[in-house]
Amino acid sequence: MSVRRQLVAAVALAGMISGAAVAPARAQIPSNLRDLVGARAAGGESELQARGYALDHVDEGGSAKFGYWRRGDECVQVTTRDGRYLTIVEARDMCRKKSSGSDASAVVAGVAIVGLAAALAAHKKKHDDADRDHDAEYERGYQAALYGSDYDDRHESEGYHEGFLAGQSERDNRRFSNSRYVRNAPRAAQDACSRRADEYQSRPYGSSVPISVRDLGRGDWELTMATGSYRSRCTVSAGGQVRAMNPY
Repeated sequence: MSVRRQLVAAVALAGMISGAAVAPARAQIPSNLRDLVGARAAGGESELQARGYALDHVDEGGSAKFGYWRRGDECVQVTTRDGRYLTIVEARDMCRKKSSGSDASAVVAGVAIVGLAAALAAHKKKHDDADRDHDAEYERGYQAALYGSDYDDRHESEGYHEGFLAGQSERDNRRFSNSRYVRNAPRAAQDACSRRADEYQSRPYGSSVPISVRDLGRGDWELTMATGSYRSRCTVSAGGQVRAMNPY
């Protein structure tokens, strides 16, 4: 089976396991900007302006910057890392407003960096501290999937493929956690289970999110927590007292 087919199968399986049939929105790399991916940021900014784009705002998180550029009704997000454009994707309604946790199609920059750091750390441990090129490819794939870019089968590598799968999983997690169904759970319960899941999976704070909830009655809730591709089940009171945390 080709790497591409393996990717499609893995993503489909992940969706079935999570119990959600809704696929994430697929942002595209604008055809008129494809040549700028990998360009140096300084030259890229000049080229964007020459093509009629104006900078709307910039978000920062960790070692990456997320610039939002507008041209008429168009809006694109440019992710910059190490002085180069890592990804350029359509951002639709992201211009002229900051990212919001209530927008299921948006990923908050700071949260994205936490997810990437945790995913890369787990990946490096699995591969016995993979080399810099492999890690860079993993990050490229992770960022591409997280922000809805198409799979780059023309420049795929083992690191890119594994990073893309991890980024797709994280994007799905964030979408599910922002669903109206999950937000019905009390905020104190969500926050408490997120902290406990981070501790349970030994991940940085902010890595875990609820993707499914169940009202147990009498003020207790059961939340299915996602920490990357790992799952756990948290039983918690409406006030945030965690009663149990178990593997899923």
